[in-house]
Amino acid sequence: MGETTLLPELATKIIVPVCAVVGIVFSLVQWLLVSKVKLTPERHGPSSSPRINNNKNGTGDYLIEEEEGINDHNVVVKCAEIQNAISEGATSFLFTEYQYVGIFMVAFAILIFLFLGSVESFSTKSQPCTYDKLKLCKPALATALFSTVSFLLGAITSVVSGFLGMKIATYANARTTLEARKGVGKAFIVAFRSGAVMGFLLAANGLLVLYIAINLFKLYYGDDWEGLFEAITGYGLGGSSMALFGRVGGGIYTKAADVGADLVGKVERNIPEDDPRNPAVIADNVGDNVGDIAGMGSDLFGSYAESSCAALVVASISSFGINHDFTAMLYPLLVSSIGIIVCLITTLFATDFYEIKAVKEIEPALKNQLIISTVLMTVGIAVISWIALPYSFTIFNFGVQKEVKSWQLFLCVCVGLWAGLIIGFVTEYYTSNAYSPVQDVADSCRTGAATNVIFGLALGYKSVIIPIFAIAISIFVSFSFAAMYGVAVAALGMLSTIATGLAIDAYGPISDNAGGIAEMAGMSHRIRERTDALDAAGNTTAAIGKGFAIGSAALVSLALFGAFVSRAGISTVDVLTPKVFIGLIVGAMLPYWFSAMTMKSVGSAALKMVEEVRRQFNTIPGLMEGTAKPDYGTCVKISTDASIKEMIPPGALVMLTPLIVGTLFGVETLSGILAGSLVSGVQIAISASNTGGAWDNAKKYIEAGASEHARSLGPKGSDPHKAAVIGDTIGDPLKDTSGPSLNILIKLMAVESLVFAPFFATHGGLLFKIF
Repeated sequence: MGETTLLPELATKIIVPVCAVVGIVFSLVQWLLVSKVKLTPERHGPSSSPRINNNKNGTGDYLIEEEEGINDHNVVVKCAEIQNAISEGATSFLFTEYQYVGIFMVAFAILIFLFLGSVESFSTKSQPCTYDKLKLCKPALATALFSTVSFLLGAITSVVSGFLGMKIATYANARTTLEARKGVGKAFIVAFRSGAVMGFLLAANGLLVLYIAINLFKLYYGDDWEGLFEAITGYGLGGSSMALFGRVGGGIYTKAADVGADLVGKVERNIPEDDPRNPAVIADNVGDNVGDIAGMGSDLFGSYAESSCAALVVASISSFGINHDFTAMLYPLLVSSIGIIVCLITTLFATDFYEIKAVKEIEPALKNQLIISTVLMTVGIAVISWIALPYSFTIFNFGVQKEVKSWQLFLCVCVGLWAGLIIGFVTEYYTSNAYSPVQDVADSCRTGAATNVIFGLALGYKSVIIPIFAIAISIFVSFSFAAMYGVAVAALGMLSTIATGLAIDAYGPISDNAGGIAEMAGMSHRIRERTDALDAAGNTTAAIGKGFAIGSAALVSLALFGAFVSRAGISTVDVLTPKVFIGLIVGAMLPYWFSAMTMKSVGSAALKMVEEVRRQFNTIPGLMEGTAKPDYGTCVKISTDASIKEMIPPGALVMLTPLIVGTLFGVETLSGILAGSLVSGVQIAISASNTGGAWDNAKKYIEAGASEHARSLGPKGSDPHKAAVIGDTIGDPLKDTSGPSLNILIKLMAVESLVFAPFFATHGGLLFKIF
């Protein structure tokens, strides 16, 4: 059994941090390239002449230059102003949010310490190990302390990831708009590069902090790897708990503004989207950054941290941990390291090897990113599995050690990787307006909003079928080969191309913002068409990103569930015992309760927003004519206040459920709750985000009028278009608040149960003990 790996321990210690640093350097290089687009007007020759007053009666040259607008001083100044307003709004919202979240973070850290320290009533003596009673392990107090530290590390990394993502997005949005004057290819590259900055920073930071934490904890734990990796699970909990608040808070913020702006602006006042006369327009664009970028960043970071933690926990009680084989132990981190290098090569395909010339090349370019990264990653995983794993080893499987070969583990990772690709493509098929499902939804707008809603809901429910089969097959394959460890590395496989996934995901909101800035700065119709094309592709990639997040959440959650069951000492989870069954049925209800809270929050915040926007249109003289400026600040404040207030109840529901159930009803009921919420949460999450994405793109399909069919549905303002806008407005909270937050609910409850498992195993189930 004691076979060694081809890759020596020293090499592992070098490869992981080096790959992380390469990722960080690459993202800074991309940032530099983006910053080459200047936001200060260039003054040369006639551009400082009277043409600043937009007098178009000059010579013919002026007319051409005006149309191209390359040196148009006014436009550049305006873009810079709008970008400033968006950036300030986003920064101030995130600071407010982080103050509240910071208080929660400290409180929860204390809670972790008290709960886990009380397992052996705060004694500092070494204790017999959980899985091997003959050996001595470090005391529970140490695990309590180190879990708290890793929780704080995860939380801070998550917050920083989200914040940096938002910063680069607000930095790049106006630059994308200005580049759109030169052509769609140039604009695409700026938006994509900025997305890559975020993707690589996040993947590399997550990997680096985790690696450093493991090595620092090792100084204390020495050979007690079981305790070491149990303490590391706090890292995943920190990452996801911040992501929950980022997602829910940001989601409520963005959708309150979006719904308010659309209902009054487009439906009542018949002004275009992102019109500067609309008071909610700045809040809407700020929302894209705090919800889609900061929220999504924290969310995928959480998935990544948790799948790593789940794999490490299971590995530490398998032969890797028992034989103290450091290289094989860090296999999950090595997979992620190779992932960063693979994504780096993939990104160059979009930015350097191949240039986009026409609008119709945008979506294929983004899809090719997914395909290229998946194919290259398959090769990368094969190499790593060959050099970093012994040929045969054992994996802990509910009390017995199961023998596994290295090629089987390679297949586990690949199954996750390819399932992610399949989920991505199915999502794209159901949400892109190039295919029949969305076109059918658009067609149903002829008969009004009701049929649009019916068709959209049906599409969402139908879009669940194939992703669930993909997840089911990957679970079956990976579980049969390598038990829970297989499921954990399958999740890691799905997330191994996270840098590319995040790049194409962050690209969406950036191009959405760019379109908004073009409209507000009063740029020509042609430029707006270019940014719209970028934005429509961005909508689909955002939906693909959400598909990835949900699919990986399902696998991660199952792996964490397995680790929790092992740690809590349950041999089998029997559905037929009443304790477990009540857990199942209540767990399946939780995603509905959670969605109800978030939907209602968006609804009530949007209501306030609609009233405020109407009030401004009715009371500010000259607002519709464009002679007076609206009061953007009030709308931003409404969104901020609503989201901070409303993110607390859903957050509390998710964070408190495992604690209450575990303490009062014990580990069996809690295992039922986890299984139930996983099974129902995935379905609602996929259907909600695809329904919303389809409605949004059906509206864009009608607006763009690219085909005969689309033109027959009318220009902006026709009845079918109004029906499509109503569908889009209903879909907004589904696709950007409830849907994406649900995958965090699934993961967070599982990782929290795992962190608190020692406490529940010794002190849990108070109610059943009394009777």
